[in-house]
Amino acid sequence: MPELFQEMYYGPNVQNLVESDDCKVMRLSDNSGEGMMTLYHVFPGVFLMYNDFHMKECVSGFQTDMDLLCIDHCREGRIEQEVGQNAFSYLEAGDLRVDRRIHHSGKVEFPLSHYHGISIGFQMETAAKEIPASMKGFSVDLYELQKKYCSDRTPYVIPGEPAIEHIFSELYNVPVKIKKDYFRIKVLELLLYLDALELSGHTEERPYFYKGQVEKIKAIQALLTQDLTKNYTLEELSARFDIALTPMKNCFKSVYGSPVFTYMRNYRMNYAASLLKSDKSLKVAEIAGLVGYDSPSKFASAFHQTMGKTPLEYRKSII
Repeated sequence: MPELFQEMYYGPNVQNLVESDDCKVMRLSDNSGEGMMTLYHVFPGVFLMYNDFHMKECVSGFQTDMDLLCIDHCREGRIEQEVGQNAFSYLEAGDLRVDRRIHHSGKVEFPLSHYHGISIGFQMETAAKEIPASMKGFSVDLYELQKKYCSDRTPYVIPGEPAIEHIFSELYNVPVKIKKDYFRIKVLELLLYLDALELSGHTEERPYFYKGQVEKIKAIQALLTQDLTKNYTLEELSARFDIALTPMKNCFKSVYGSPVFTYMRNYRMNYAASLLKSDKSLKVAEIAGLVGYDSPSKFASAFHQTMGKTPLEYRKSII
């Protein structure tokens, strides 16, 4: 097992399920849920890892003093990242992040309680030698690439580029027979793309939010979701949690990916869908009341808009 694999993840809540020279499968679990990480050795000093988390946070214990270059692609969900001095930013679906894991504390939070994506990591000292040795004539200098994207200490985010989506979309469904060779090709393709990319116009300044703001937003989300029969105005939430209205709206959207009322409508409809599935003795009108709707017809309309089916159609579709 390469040294980089040995150091990648550890901790009392991390269980190794499968381990070989080229692959390591790990499961993380705690009271908030479960996460699976499947890590492949691509080149010496280079790994590719599939991340599949259904939990609020991941505490792996991973910290390192290695010189790393790490590339993360978010396919679904959101990931909260610390950018130093108790400030946080958010990676969303379609985003690519390049960083050195300087600020990694061993803890990662998922505001939507799920996250799916791919991480590709380079142990610089080894990878910078071994990639050119394995691929004669390959022109990308990893140290120059690290300098290009990691000139300061904050992660570099490239939002929703079609070329990046093309590169990564093909990695989410790779036949077993060709995995190892295909991973090598795609890693080289990604490095060539990042090397050629002109940075102007391909990055987006994401707002940073400080710990106190983020904590208040998470407290607001907890209040809103603990009793779905209650409704609050934005003004009530702003006053109750002592946070100005505009920063509250901006921060909530950054943390959870949508405005407060959009988030809550989706949350209510997903909860209603789980009730339609799990308890067929409940009538639609009863479920409407449980998720805060006095009018079954308004609930049915909102459910159809969100889920693409009426509540009855949804229940009948469940086998």
